[in-house]
Amino acid sequence: MEMEWIGRLNQAILYIEEQLTNDIDIEELGRITHCSSYHFQRMFGYLAGVPLSEYIRRRKMSLAAVDLQNGEKVIDVALKYGYSSPTAFHRAFQSVHGRNPSQMKGTTAFIKSYPPLTFRLTIKGAEEMKYRIEKKDAFRIVGVSCPMYRDLEQNHVNIPKVWDQMAENGLLEKLPKMIDTEMKGVLGVCSCMGDEAQWKYYVSVATTQPAGEMEEYTIPAATWAIFPGNTGNGPIAKAIQEMEQRIISEWLPSSGYAYADGPDIEVYLDDNESNMEFEIWIPVCKK
Repeated sequence: MEMEWIGRLNQAILYIEEQLTNDIDIEELGRITHCSSYHFQRMFGYLAGVPLSEYIRRRKMSLAAVDLQNGEKVIDVALKYGYSSPTAFHRAFQSVHGRNPSQMKGTTAFIKSYPPLTFRLTIKGAEEMKYRIEKKDAFRIVGVSCPMYRDLEQNHVNIPKVWDQMAENGLLEKLPKMIDTEMKGVLGVCSCMGDEAQWKYYVSVATTQPAGEMEEYTIPAATWAIFPGNTGNGPIAKAIQEMEQRIISEWLPSSGYAYADGPDIEVYLDDNESNMEFEIWIPVCKK
């Protein structure tokens, strides 16, 4: 089971290598690994320790440096690796190698090389992970949203801004009073299925009450793997990220489940800043 999962990840790496001088289809990476393009990017970042976009940039710039040392023209190398703008190519090259690409042509200067990744099985999981599997019918949420993007770093900037704005305008205090279903807590919902133009993150609650000035969205029926956690006197964002990393790197490969095409949900069960209780819900299906 684990080897099959690792095999798909390595097939994705092989696809990236074959497409470094072409357009890399993120949707195809999702198909190779049997998950959505958004979930693939999240998994890749946690497993590789670097965002997918940065890994691709490093691989392209590693090969570009060799081409320049072999005497190829800067503009030809830029076009070869998908940069129609010389300025964008210079910026990417500088960020990886710390020097201008024109300085590399025909030289024997030291360059940085980032080889292709290879995923291997490692033995982890000495610390227990509690979870439960729950099937749940579709339910309605009401809240405020912001756009989500393939650039996960951009999402990490935008999402906290929504929480801050809602705290300032009083909506965050209003939301818990609207809860009138069995689904408790304030929800952070990543809805990243289908067309990227429709991707959104919602700060919301499950409710039957009118949306009023806010938005509404229906979470589709799904099977969920649910993981409880707490902040342990630390920052909530750090606790969430550490839990998500363990889910993806330790639980998912050997669970018998795969990521399903559905939203990810963070459930904030209280507002105790010293030790907040939360749950992470991920949509799953049997492999």
